[in-house]
Amino acid sequence: MKLRLLALLTVFVTSFSVLSAAEPPEGFRAIFNGSDLSGWHGMPHFNPRDLAKMSEEMRAMKISEWTEDARMHWSVENAELVNDGHGAYLVTDEEFTDYELLIDYKTVPKADSGIYLKATPQVQIWDYTEEAKFKLGADKGSGGLWNNSAGAPGKDPAVRADKAFGEWNSFRIRQIGARTSVWLNGEMVVDNAIMENYWDRKKPLDPSGPICLQTHGGEIRWKNIYIREIAPEEANSILAAREADGFASVFNGKDLSGWGGAVDNYEVVDGSIRCKQGKGGILHTEQQYSDFAVRLEFLTPPGGNNGLAIRTNGKGDPAYDAMCELQVLDSEHPKYANLDARQYHGSAYGMVAAERGFLREAGQWNFQEVIVRGSTLHVELNGSVILDTDLSKVTEYMGGRAHPGKDVASGAFGFAGHGDAVQFRNVHIRTLAE
Repeated sequence: MKLRLLALLTVFVTSFSVLSAAEPPEGFRAIFNGSDLSGWHGMPHFNPRDLAKMSEEMRAMKISEWTEDARMHWSVENAELVNDGHGAYLVTDEEFTDYELLIDYKTVPKADSGIYLKATPQVQIWDYTEEAKFKLGADKGSGGLWNNSAGAPGKDPAVRADKAFGEWNSFRIRQIGARTSVWLNGEMVVDNAIMENYWDRKKPLDPSGPICLQTHGGEIRWKNIYIREIAPEEANSILAAREADGFASVFNGKDLSGWGGAVDNYEVVDGSIRCKQGKGGILHTEQQYSDFAVRLEFLTPPGGNNGLAIRTNGKGDPAYDAMCELQVLDSEHPKYANLDARQYHGSAYGMVAAERGFLREAGQWNFQEVIVRGSTLHVELNGSVILDTDLSKVTEYMGGRAHPGKDVASGAFGFAGHGDAVQFRNVHIRTLAE
């Protein structure tokens, strides 16, 4: 009797464990229902921007064709997505911006697959024993951002963490903007690397897009596909924690100690520096910098306008008299619809245009990092690089007006108010070796 009860208990515990394993972890939701292909469609290796250019009717027709092809090669068995190694990829109907993805897979020898993020290739899945592909990096294992440029961070996984064939592997993938981290079977294999835009390497990764499961020559099975969307506050904290050594706070959150210039036109509100409505001018650090990196968060009210004064002496117009003014602007507000491209958020005002589409909605906190080395500027907004330029090479200026300050070698860092209640907080600066 005891043996029978023990056997029944074992079956119950085993069954309970299986059921529990299929439940999304706290904060996550399933994007594969375990029974059919609802919420997914087919698409081959195809540029999403070309798809977006199609008419709505043509786009619907192509997706219908691809989905019909996908259904010939994808099936569901025992709550597992199964692909026979052929056909269109399987793509989520939903698009995602900042998120954490959990997904398990199991494949066979000589198979080659991957996971497209924001419709872009890819988190690589290899047969790490296939010697014919060692020259491509297969021996390094799975999980790398294989389509990044040679030598770029994240292209190769930091460690080989693949399990033997026949065993399930588990990915945890986190993406904030283009900043991508990958864990394979509990091992971090990619650490906050920028995922390059395979479709146009001169542009940043699209701000949002679907997740695609690649098919490539061998059976692969997927299960336990869960997602957790990351809110701005958490995203900002994660971005700020990356390689934070050496950054020092230049704002104490209480008053404007250590700052000079237009101090009467700014106020401290809820741990942030806020430009007083209707006021402006340059509020700047007392300390001077040559090469440095600054990290901060900012919030614009609807239509808000301010700027980051780079290497300013606190006088004149920082757009012309400092190295530059990097725009802080609610770029998508209707009143700014007809600006010069060099006036939108993140741009070196009047000199070099930044990429658009990476700002959060007005009223939400954004995270931005600016790296200043010599005459170069590197601007990363919410995890995506929106400006990477050398001001010494600028020869054309908005309105034909030159910027004599662009060659300034050192100066203070500050905010250039333009009458709107724009806020800044968590301002940290790291000096860089010259």
